[in-house]
Amino acid sequence: MLQINVVSLFPELFEVPLASSILGRAVDKGLVAYRVVNLRDYTRDRHQTVDDYPYGGGAGMVLKPEPFFEALDDLAPKPPVVLLSSRGKPFQHDDAVRYGLAEELTLLCGHYKDIDARVGEREGTEELAVGDVVYSGGEFAALCVIDAVVRLLPGVLGDHESAAGDSFYEGLLSPPSYTRPPAYRGLSVPQVLLSGDHERIAAWRRARAEELTRQRRPDLWAHYQAEHRSDETEA
Repeated sequence: MLQINVVSLFPELFEVPLASSILGRAVDKGLVAYRVVNLRDYTRDRHQTVDDYPYGGGAGMVLKPEPFFEALDDLAPKPPVVLLSSRGKPFQHDDAVRYGLAEELTLLCGHYKDIDARVGEREGTEELAVGDVVYSGGEFAALCVIDAVVRLLPGVLGDHESAAGDSFYEGLLSPPSYTRPPAYRGLSVPQVLLSGDHERIAAWRRARAEELTRQRRPDLWAHYQAEHRSDETEA
């Protein structure tokens, strides 16, 4: 079972998402457990102060290091420990796979202007960004990470193929999906998907996945091509 810990100023933001849909069913199946702790519980003053003005001046407030360090002392987590930060390395599918193979995953959520840099400098802490955007708080990025990780755990989706056909699983975007009706408002399902010919369907899906990746994510396409050239050379 994967233990996921979250340190946040707003633990209530996690109550409904972690109890709903796939994330909730994973708990019911005994595949994951969540522990969300309030950062203010690790303050020492009567006002439960978690932030202060930044050294050197500038706008906004910075979250203090002490509450985060003391929360981690209390949790005593096994790695990985991840600080959600817009300056972190991009979160990718490989990270979700790696986190899902661990016994424990701990996510630290920032808020306000920034977090004292010493939290990210703590030994064993990774900094991770979910997209090239800035969120109001790390809670929203943490939920993205949790969902991406939990859905990959064996037994969560019911069958391996549900995840294996997703974007990024094999380094490509996923091909488009269609369902009934076969025609709607002048838009039709590709005939090959109605043919019942599984080999042709598989070939069509592969071709569309490659085409979409080449058009929309040239960075992924270049990486995919490089990996395949390497495999061919080794063979």
